[in-house]
Amino acid sequence: MASGKDSIFKVWKSGLLLFIFILSSSNISSGRTEKPVLHGRHWVAITGKPLAATAGAMIFQKGGNAVDAACAMLGAACTMYDVLSWGGETQVLIYNPHDKKVYGINALGVAPTGATPEFFKEKGMEYPPAYGPLAAVTPGTPGGLIVMLAEFGKLSLKEVLEPSIQMAEGYPIEKQLTDSIERRKEMIKEWPYSKKVLLPHLGEEREAPHPGEIFRQPDLLDTLNKLVEAEKKALDDGKNRKDAIYAAYDRFYKGDIAEEFVRGCQEQGGLITMEDLANWKLHIEEPVMTKYKGIEVYKLTCWVQGPVLLQMLNMLENIGLKSMGYNSVNYIHALYQVMNLAYADRDFYYGDPYFPPEEPIKGLLSKEYAKERLKKINWNINDPDAKPGDPYPFEGKKNPYLHLLEKWSNVGSTEKEKRFGTEESTFEEAFTAGTTSIQAADKEGWIVSATPSGGWIPACIAGKTGIGMSQRMQSFVLDEAKNPFNVVAPGKRPRATLTPSLAVKDEKPFLSFAVQGGDTQDQNMLQFFLNVVEFGMNVQEACEAANIVSYQMQSSFDEHVARPGRLRLNENIPQKVRDNLANMGYELEYGKYTSGPINAIYYDWKHGTLWGGASNYGEDYGIAW
Repeated sequence: MASGKDSIFKVWKSGLLLFIFILSSSNISSGRTEKPVLHGRHWVAITGKPLAATAGAMIFQKGGNAVDAACAMLGAACTMYDVLSWGGETQVLIYNPHDKKVYGINALGVAPTGATPEFFKEKGMEYPPAYGPLAAVTPGTPGGLIVMLAEFGKLSLKEVLEPSIQMAEGYPIEKQLTDSIERRKEMIKEWPYSKKVLLPHLGEEREAPHPGEIFRQPDLLDTLNKLVEAEKKALDDGKNRKDAIYAAYDRFYKGDIAEEFVRGCQEQGGLITMEDLANWKLHIEEPVMTKYKGIEVYKLTCWVQGPVLLQMLNMLENIGLKSMGYNSVNYIHALYQVMNLAYADRDFYYGDPYFPPEEPIKGLLSKEYAKERLKKINWNINDPDAKPGDPYPFEGKKNPYLHLLEKWSNVGSTEKEKRFGTEESTFEEAFTAGTTSIQAADKEGWIVSATPSGGWIPACIAGKTGIGMSQRMQSFVLDEAKNPFNVVAPGKRPRATLTPSLAVKDEKPFLSFAVQGGDTQDQNMLQFFLNVVEFGMNVQEACEAANIVSYQMQSSFDEHVARPGRLRLNENIPQKVRDNLANMGYELEYGKYTSGPINAIYYDWKHGTLWGGASNYGEDYGIAW
């Protein structure tokens, strides 16, 4: 039995922790961060890999704008394989200072010929596979980089790809990637071209490269050189800069690179055809937007989960968040419930807007619909069965899928977890797999926010191209009862998680922010944005601040598991807050880092400078000048 002295100490300690928490909540902007704020007058370049950030800096020093730098960072990150490869997908928001408009880049691949629900069901699959050649949609990143550069950049493709070419020749590989390869080597050995590139020490105890070893990719080097050769030939033939860059696009999607990609894909059992590559089209599109207390927040539309953030902001605008206190019981409960309502809508209504049926995006983003959704919240306990709403009346239509909604639920999906894997790391990976973020801005006013992904380790490389294929097919469903807008079909984009963000205030750029990870991305970005707007944090403080994470939505990966009521908290949350949340029905877990990792840029118009924030864990890195 504890002594009276011990009991008094425990009470005193608990009270002190709560006092510290309340004090910190009232004055969040303490200035104490693990990483410093990046200050730049001319430019800022941030991404998930130090060498990739350096590639962006190299291009800025050559006179490139933020789009040129972002393209160089994208190419370098793709060459490093850990979080994406050249066969993946790229999602971008670009602010053009000349016309003061935000543009969306939709460079997500599509399902290939033969990819039907029946095809996968006949193989005994409940969803398309997570890895291997049948997980691949058509590559989008090469087209995304080329179109961005041609339409919004200043430099040549040769200049922008120079860092990637140098890295493909050989670069000292980092420990995080080598360890990932070693952990996944048995799967990598199933694919002959991956085995050749990624496992240089076959037969030894460690078959992956060693940290710091020079990692060489001769096949990828040849592919990148072919793109530059296509540009050079077009210039020699008298083509202008833009047309010469597009010559490289044609060589990748219609020429000899495409032929080898298709051959290598099909040899290993994949479905992608020459027609699939030739017919794929990138879209430069108008993003969706909502206003939160006068701030315009831009996201890509429902082919990714981007509108989720806007739906959450529409709901939270009606709640006095600041008065609740940062990460108080009421604040955490409000965020968690709003997240789950918005994500339930995502899980049922989001899909490829270029493919029928038409998504009710106008209704989903209606301010009145947000108020209606708020009525579903129980402010005393967690609702483990948050369901999609009915946005159709808010755009003057009748919902044709009410019969499906009646049976829709996330409750019970934890049974899948037994099949998915017993290790917690496996479950976590289903929510945070892959992706990096790229942020670039310059003094002229160009801003790029990007979340490229796909082709991560274990990547299946397509033939002698050196290109790891996407694994995005797994984000489709095979049954319209789960989501009638996201059923796999040839030529259709899967609804992805990848979701960059831009905010404009007083008709000027305000924030550019993105985060790596899977389904948790917009949860983290919501809290980052509120940290700045509601609680006055600077950009680095907001990147590092303690966030919460919900796992109540369906994962977009593998078996699409969910765990209703599961709540991840930062380990510094006081015991009293923990106890109250547990009493409200939450299944709690804790972690040291719960903030992202988020990367961001803030425009300081008062001083005419740029502030950069980079995540304080992982390998995220930024450079400013």
